[in-house]
Parts: sequence; C-alpha cells; structure tokens
Amino acid sequence: MSWLDVILGRTKPVQPDLDALFALPSAAVTLQAATGLAPTGVGSVSYRAAEGGAFATLHGDVKALLGERVEESEDVYGYSWLVVRRAPDALSDLVTELHAVNSSLEDAGFGPSLLCSLVSFTDAQGRRLAIVYLYKRGTFYPFAPLGGQLRDNALELQARGALTGELKIEEDLSRWFPVWGAPGL
Repeated sequence: MSWLDVILGRTKPVQPDLDALFALPSAAVTLQAATGLAPTGVGSVSYRAAEGGAFATLHGDVKALLGERVEESEDVYGYSWLVVRRAPDALSDLVTELHAVNSSLEDAGFGPSLLCSLVSFTDAQGRRLAIVYLYKRGTFYPFAPLGGQLRDNALELQARGALTGELKIEEDLSRWFPVWGAPGL
C-alpha cells in the first residue's frame, strides 16, 4: 500500500487463504468437544455464476470431478451453490473437495465471484450450525439458524469461543451474515 493510499484512507482487500479450509477437521474435533456438535458430512460453495463458455466448461468440469456427491441449487438472491455430500466421518475429504471447487474457480479467474463456503454441524438436540468461510475476508464465522429468520446467538458465541485459536474467526460481528436457506444446512 502506498503512502497516498494511507492518506486517502484506502485499504488493500484481504487476500483469501483457501488453505485455511484445511484447519476445519481439527477445529471440528474441538467444536464437538465443547458443544456436542458433529459434522453432518455436508458442505457447500456459494458463488455468482458467470456467463460464457469458459465458466460453463469449468462448471461442468467441477461437477464431473465430484460426480454423484455434488448437487447444484440457486438461492433467492441469485447465488449458485454446489453442495457436496460425504459420510459425516469424512470431513477431511469433504474439505478437500470444497477446496478444489474454490481453487478451480479462483485459478480460472472467477475468484471475485466466490461468496462463501460452509460446512454443516448438528447435535442430538437438533441444533444446527454452519462454519462459514468468507472468501473476500479470509475469515470464518459460525451461523446457527433457528426456525424462521431467527438465529441462535448464544450457540454462535459458544462456537466462536471454542474455535478461537483453531480458525481465523471474523472479529467484526456485523460481517457474520446470515445464510438463510443455504443448501445443506
């Protein structure tokens, strides 16, 4: 960043660190010990689909790579989701596949289209939680939906406490965006 950027108050955007996703399996062990939440084996990547043949080819290649474990959907905001399903005890494999989807999009020049990735957790009481990776911030945050458009803030804060030190948690709580209706959650 130049001195002129500092004077004008400009900041450099945070560079995403997709390799941070590989910390999720060990963080999941900590999360389960602290909260009882276990991986469901479902994860997803959200992105804004682009027009054109290059994106269509890449999209087809990613879906072919993941085979029958992937399904596609679109949310009410116009974002596309690739949902990957694995056995709940195969979190490392799930994270590797989510990383492959993100990396493929980024390497092909579609990184700015990436919104987030998430991995779902649940417990015996039926509580649900997603660990969300914000691509543009390079940080994680917990999202715990309740019925309707309500959030379990206490569970989110409990998960944050458990995951601090394991993952780079988003410090600005206003950036803990709800991902209502996210597939797989």
